[in-house]
Amino acid sequence: MTPDQIAKANAELRSQSPLEIVRWAIVQARGRAIISTNFRPYEAVILHLCVQVQPDIPVLWVDHGYNRPATYTHAEQLKKILKLNLKLCLPKISAAHRDAVFGPIPTTDDEAGLKTFSAVMKLEPFQRGMKELSPDVWITALRKVQNPSRAGLDIVSEDKNYNTLKVNPVFYWSDTDMENYLKQYNLPSEWDYFDPAKADEKRECGLHASWGADAVVSSGAGI
Repeated sequence: MTPDQIAKANAELRSQSPLEIVRWAIVQARGRAIISTNFRPYEAVILHLCVQVQPDIPVLWVDHGYNRPATYTHAEQLKKILKLNLKLCLPKISAAHRDAVFGPIPTTDDEAGLKTFSAVMKLEPFQRGMKELSPDVWITALRKVQNPSRAGLDIVSEDKNYNTLKVNPVFYWSDTDMENYLKQYNLPSEWDYFDPAKADEKRECGLHASWGADAVVSSGAGI
């Protein structure tokens, strides 16, 4: 889509429901849509929306190996409830191996270390997954309220890192909207989630940032 077409789509979709936006995205994809997830809080919302429209939509999940037990339990629960077509991608090095060689997960005062961690444990396997699935449309659970860097985005955008059209159906939803949806459809959520590649909810791990693709190359994340 051209920038003008994307701007027009955003203007038209702004008044549509998330389910209608998912339907629009699936049509644009012509059979080549995926959704990515990390099974964080509220992820059941976007997953439920997508499987209503396309039950077998590929669900790309990078398990970096540092998830808490509750997150793994939640992932299995949603996989069963929603019959997810889960596409699991793993880093080329295990969490235990990484820790033994490189030490503890970097903290928020080590920005370079966090970016390297993210490149090796999250971005590189995600790039492999995206290359394998080769989607035309990538559906995400990005929301405007999540952090400052996402406030300037919109429902539809071009993702140049992965050469896809990125669609965020719940972009303008609040936490209350998400909670109400979970209650309406009796869906579980997971509140013990922690992403070590971010280390802070106000940071980006690189998946949705322009620096993400270059970080994998500069870090030597091929291992």
